Amino acid sequence: MKIAFKEALIAFHKNEIPVGAAITYKNMVIATAHNLTETLCNITAHAEMLVINLASDYFKKKYIKKCTLYVTLEPCVMCAGALFWSQIGRVVCGTPNPSKRGFLCSGAKLHPKTEFVSGIMKNQCKSIIQEFFYKKRIRKCKYEF
Repeated sequence: MKIAFKEALIAFHKNEIPVGAAITYKNMVIATAHNLTETLCNITAHAEMLVINLASDYFKKKYIKKCTLYVTLEPCVMCAGALFWSQIGRVVCGTPNPSKRGFLCSGAKLHPKTEFVSGIMKNQCKSIIQEFFYKKRIRKCKYEF
């Protein structure tokens, strides 16, 4: 999760929503990514989507059953769908999605064989998201007067 959090910090400094992700296989990091939706002008460039693609490329396979995804924020419905289809073995999440756009609130599901763990580094993961949106609101307010 520490590597995923470092990716979230990179996103934060790029003015991207600070979500980071890492995928491991047999305790070895094989892929890392952070949100790039603004940089790439692509709404699908979420950290999870990018890191799933990197892991699939690494194995030259579409299924990454024996891998673990570490992600700082609960995946959205789109990312949960991709995780479902990738059949990833385990998802470790930092914090729930405060916007209520996470897959758990929507009723979306991960693959039945995927283990889901939440709350790892919860305070740090939550804080960086809160700080990012707080700064966005401050900047917006600054120009409204």
